[in-house]
Amino acid sequence: MNFKSSATSMTLIVMVLSIISITSIQQDAFAQTTGMSISAIASEGSDTISINGHTKSSVTDITFTVISPSLNVVSIDQLTPDKNGDFATEFKVPMWKENGFYTIKAEQSPHGSSLYKMSLRVEVINGMTSETNVSQSTLEKGFVEPTQTVRKTLVIKEANSMAGSNTIKISGITDSANSITLKVIAPNGNVIVVDQFAPNLNANGHFTKEIITGGALWKQDGNYTIVAQQGNDKSSIEVGIENGLVIPEFGTIAVMILAVAIISIIAVSAKSKLSIMPRY
Repeated sequence: MNFKSSATSMTLIVMVLSIISITSIQQDAFAQTTGMSISAIASEGSDTISINGHTKSSVTDITFTVISPSLNVVSIDQLTPDKNGDFATEFKVPMWKENGFYTIKAEQSPHGSSLYKMSLRVEVINGMTSETNVSQSTLEKGFVEPTQTVRKTLVIKEANSMAGSNTIKISGITDSANSITLKVIAPNGNVIVVDQFAPNLNANGHFTKEIITGGALWKQDGNYTIVAQQGNDKSSIEVGIENGLVIPEFGTIAVMILAVAIISIIAVSAKSKLSIMPRY
């Protein structure tokens, strides 16, 4: 019996079993620890979008690509996660000239193969961020769709004007800095004013806009409809116009006071007539 040959065969068998065992352990470990999470945070009117996240592959660089609303690449970044798999970076947005939603893509691609891919959408208006808190994760419960901060619906709250004035002051509320399109529709259905403006929101999301009445297009008497639209959001309000000027609005209390005054006048008039009737 050739003991040397047997020993060599046994050594080979042990080595093969060891490799299979190690490969199996690595595959099991990888299968149980996969996934990535990413978040984008920005405050209203900021020039910075903060990115942070976590990945189970801490040894592979993450590449970030930012795509503009017109699908142009406006920024690229690359970083290495720390030993725990955590990562963070920032994007400065003043040079992002287009208004709208930008897509931030994150990708880990070891050895040319795509391991993880994720993307988030953030809104930028006039080189400043909208309030943003979006995230995506595949760490738990499978794929999670990005969640966008819930917006308040665009609302025209009121139209203020002095009776007989030719200026209407519109006030409303929204939490998006996107441009608002304003239309005024005459009583006959014709659009007589079209305007577009940036809302210039204050801290509470309120905006104001003035409309000047009068001229050939405002000759009809009646209710004019003012419509504001921002994206898919739309709101409207009516204003009475007579001879190109604002008709005063009578509130409930004003109507009650007027009614009481009219009744009082009628009562006083009736009593006066009775008192001056000749007696026979």
